[in-house]
Amino acid sequence: MKKIGILGGVGWASTVDYYRAIAEGASRYFAERGHGSPLPIPPMTIESVTQAKTRALRGVAGDEGSWAAFDAVFRDALLTLERAGCDFGIIASNTPHARLHAIRQGVSMPILSIFDATAEVTASCGASQALVLGTTVTMQASNYADCLAREGVTANARLPDPEIAEMQAMIDSDFYGGASDTARGRLLAFCNRHATPGTAILLACTELPLAFPDHLDDPVFRADGHLFINPSAAHVAAALAEALSD
Repeated sequence: MKKIGILGGVGWASTVDYYRAIAEGASRYFAERGHGSPLPIPPMTIESVTQAKTRALRGVAGDEGSWAAFDAVFRDALLTLERAGCDFGIIASNTPHARLHAIRQGVSMPILSIFDATAEVTASCGASQALVLGTTVTMQASNYADCLAREGVTANARLPDPEIAEMQAMIDSDFYGGASDTARGRLLAFCNRHATPGTAILLACTELPLAFPDHLDDPVFRADGHLFINPSAAHVAAALAEALSD
């Protein structure tokens, strides 16, 4: 099996879930093929960055130079994973993927994009419209919209800044460290306001799927009258397929 490098810490709860999902997915894969116990899992190295630091280093949309320090933190972490002998890397967070074009410069090992994995899953379920929910950086950027368009799916127009700020505040208050008791209700209220019937809702912050504990490993699921796409699960599935392809 190929060795996976996980860049985590943004935030820590979703990093834990990435490791769990990869390990359990590999265990299921080998159990179904009659492998005896202990069931194999891919070798993994985790390099965890500090979310308080990376949040403070966020730049300004449209100003490439303002992101240099942010990019450097993630690039250094990926280079650490590369030196640890990882065959490929994944970033267990949506937000830094908006900077992947810059972060991966100078990194030799392949980095699996959460955008690509999610767009493929969204198209495969037959959706033609998508609502992207996530941090301010994710919702202001066009990365998801561009990847979805290549798969024939139209993303929602950018929401007004106060709505984006509300989603970021919800993530910070109700999802950091896991989903609070009120997290699911607040998230569903937001979805009810902005998702038209038939829209696939992308839970494009790795903490948001924690509101649906029964679907943490499902790239696509229905709950509370909505069709949801779980980018974290899609990303894990892509990483597992790559690790087992050797």
